Amino acid sequence: MNRTPADAPAGDAWEELVTSALLGTDRRTPPGWTPGREAPAALLDAAAVETVRRRAGLRPARAAERLDRAAGDPRRPLPPAAARRLAMLLADRPGSGPGGRRGAAPDLMELLPQWLALANARGFAPPPQALPALLDAARGRTDLRPAALAFAGPRALWLARLNPDWRFALRAAPGGGASLPGPGEPDRIRELWEEGLFAERVALLSAIRAQDPPAARELLSTTWARERAEDRLMFLDSLRTGLDASDEPFLERALADRSRNVRATAAELLSALPASALASRMADRAGSCVAVDRTRSVPAIVVEAPHQCDAGMERDGVVPKPPAGRGERSWWLGQLVEAAPLGTWSRRLGGRTPEEIVALPVADDWRPELHAAWCRAAVRQRDPDWSRALLGAPSAPEAGGPGAVSLAERAKLLATLGAAERADWVARFIATHGLSEAFQLLGVCAVPWSGPLGRAVVDALNIARDAGSYPWSFSGVMGLAERCLDPAEAGRLEGLTAVPDEPEDASPGAGGYWAEAFQRLTTTLRLRATMSAELTAPAGPTS
Repeated sequence: MNRTPADAPAGDAWEELVTSALLGTDRRTPPGWTPGREAPAALLDAAAVETVRRRAGLRPARAAERLDRAAGDPRRPLPPAAARRLAMLLADRPGSGPGGRRGAAPDLMELLPQWLALANARGFAPPPQALPALLDAARGRTDLRPAALAFAGPRALWLARLNPDWRFALRAAPGGGASLPGPGEPDRIRELWEEGLFAERVALLSAIRAQDPPAARELLSTTWARERAEDRLMFLDSLRTGLDASDEPFLERALADRSRNVRATAAELLSALPASALASRMADRAGSCVAVDRTRSVPAIVVEAPHQCDAGMERDGVVPKPPAGRGERSWWLGQLVEAAPLGTWSRRLGGRTPEEIVALPVADDWRPELHAAWCRAAVRQRDPDWSRALLGAPSAPEAGGPGAVSLAERAKLLATLGAAERADWVARFIATHGLSEAFQLLGVCAVPWSGPLGRAVVDALNIARDAGSYPWSFSGVMGLAERCLDPAEAGRLEGLTAVPDEPEDASPGAGGYWAEAFQRLTTTLRLRATMSAELTAPAGPTS
């Protein structure tokens, strides 16, 4: 006797019915059915019932385990006005006015990083309802992730475990979002170090290194011999934090590593320790290549670059094969000078100061190579005296200074100076040379810009405006000013928001663009002042 379609089993019923329909009921009859003349009609009836069943709903699934509650956030809740501002910033989408013009309205998305920095500095927690939008914003902008995830806090990591689109937050969090063992938990530290995932081990080593550098080094040494080369490289890089003379024996052993990249990193770290044995060896090698020729009417530096790269040089991190277009001897010389302690040169070159050494002529066209290597050494060793000498006076006709050969190198040298000195140097550079080469230099200045630096930027923009220059040529600097200029400068800009009279040789319509840009700058500065005030107001109710 046939079973009625309504009684047919529902487990894999649809697949069985499709197979029977394709092969025919004579060749493939569904289980529980009797072949015969009635089978095709019964198949169609069963298919109709199964179609309704499939469209009507799903079979009840087995109940999942109840989710653990999200961790609490001990920080203060945002003041109500700041919470509303956050929602506005997160809801903004980048766009432009007609013809590609930005218009006079502030770019809210560009203010979000600054808002997050203020909120993090003042210890606020986000409203729970803002977390999805925060995670979406961080997903779309990698530059926003560190500040956004720090502000989002532990509840965001809880959410990220539930949505694959937000898994990046777990990868960015120490230990994948799991709590790392503390200094008083040696057993947990040992277990995680020996059995954890690679990201967890990197996070653990970095955390211990920040608190107790020798303990991190000792932990690394317990498994160093059996680590993979790429892992050894990442672990070794963590020693940059808290690097000191006690790390030298470990790094010296790493110079014999079978991986060239590991050897190179160990050599770089050792060269940052001026009293290390490697630094001394490099000083001897570099010193034998550079001397002052006193037989000339004007003393000059003479250079005799190495004629070979021996095994000892390779062990100490010198890469023997130069890149395409570079000569071997100049390539080796640059590496030796870069790794030698900068204090070597005053002793080697007659007790001269860095300024006096940099001012000496260099024979046989070795000056660019020698000065470029000193630039790299000043950056690596964070030596402000040498940085000042290589930068030179910002008002000098040769604006790059005697040693800097690119804007990128100038910016790196500036980064070794204190914030006030850095801002003063860039302000005087702009006053002399304008804004055409200032964008990269402004990027290393502390925010908000100091008064002199801010005034130098505004004055240079005003000069460009009065000259009828293309305003879009300065859009990058104008964007920086919106984010970095002290909001107190808004009052000074009022006179620049009107459309200026255009010179005869001005770019058509330039005056309108300039007025629009200054209006946007003024509005943005006032909005930043309001944002800061909102984040100092009394906090809202605890979430």
